Amino acid sequence: MKLQRKNRVRALAVGALAVSGALALTACGSDNTSGAGGGAAAKPSNIKCEGKGKLLASGSSAQKNAMDVWVQNYAGACKGTEINYQPTGSGAGVTTFLQGQTAFAGSDSPLKPDEIAKSKQVCKGGQAIDLPMVGGPVAIGYNVPGVDNLVLDAPTLAKIFDSKITKWNDTAIKKLNPDAKLPDLKIQAFHRSDDSGTTDNFTKYLKGAAPGDWKHEPAKKWEGTGGQAASGSAGVSSQVKQTSGAISYFELSYATAGKIPTVKLNTGAKTPVDATVDNASKAISEATPAGKGNDLALKLNYTTKAEGAYPITLVTNEIACDKGNKPETLAATKSFLTYVSSKDGQSALKQLGYAPLPTEIADKVRKTVATLS
Repeated sequence: MKLQRKNRVRALAVGALAVSGALALTACGSDNTSGAGGGAAAKPSNIKCEGKGKLLASGSSAQKNAMDVWVQNYAGACKGTEINYQPTGSGAGVTTFLQGQTAFAGSDSPLKPDEIAKSKQVCKGGQAIDLPMVGGPVAIGYNVPGVDNLVLDAPTLAKIFDSKITKWNDTAIKKLNPDAKLPDLKIQAFHRSDDSGTTDNFTKYLKGAAPGDWKHEPAKKWEGTGGQAASGSAGVSSQVKQTSGAISYFELSYATAGKIPTVKLNTGAKTPVDATVDNASKAISEATPAGKGNDLALKLNYTTKAEGAYPITLVTNEIACDKGNKPETLAATKSFLTYVSSKDGQSALKQLGYAPLPTEIADKVRKTVATLS
């Protein structure tokens, strides 16, 4: 089992892009494992195993590659516990949670007031809360033959994704890339077909940084004009990889796994900003609290012009009841969420293209998880 487990983890680093659907792994030993891409995995002795049986969860596909490794590491330490996380998209994950079908959900957008109100029917005596767990950049991946260094800004991106710029050799793109050999090639803009927190965050950036060019309201459902749709981050990134002239938005981990080049952003800073973990962390550090009580939702600054700050970022929240969790899943939920918010759990993220939580936020998350009841 040890060899099989190591092979599975190694496969995550190489083939995470192609993997979709549910991940259901059960513990089959207690040997140490290595995180994908060389990231450090938690030692079994650092995971406090509580609860037995099956834990169902679903939601954000943005955190799928992180969840793959977290589940693998947790299963390697906690015998008899099965965690099944389905990357169905943030919207579907929240809906399923509010229907009482899962122990927790992953969402790249904080809960809305109506969702919190509805959660009181599921969280008896309590309500659903946001627990920030995964941070990182939303990369703009592209496939333009002969172009491996592309700079775009918010107004140009808004026009591309709203079908107002349709050729790669458009004057606006040429102005930002005077030395690039831009082809007379049709732009194939892909967006998410499912309700997506990644879409919500991307359109918040477009609306915040280019309000004159992006007239649509930010939402999990795509509101732009034209373009083509694909399901999940794996779907849109796969389309970019195989389609000449394509461009889309997805988490950096998918660009890394698929070896897809990413756009540098002209934010108004002196130098265009790369989509990197460190640059996303600089932007996330400017986030301000947005939740009340035990809700730890964050408000991101999409218009930062700080040097080296990449503004198209998202923070994936795990959605759980503060009170009223199902007794049969409460212990395992607390145990798993404590691990993923721990130093060991967060340390695996950077190698996967995610930004670990700032220490002060991770501390608050762990303290809040401990109070779940």
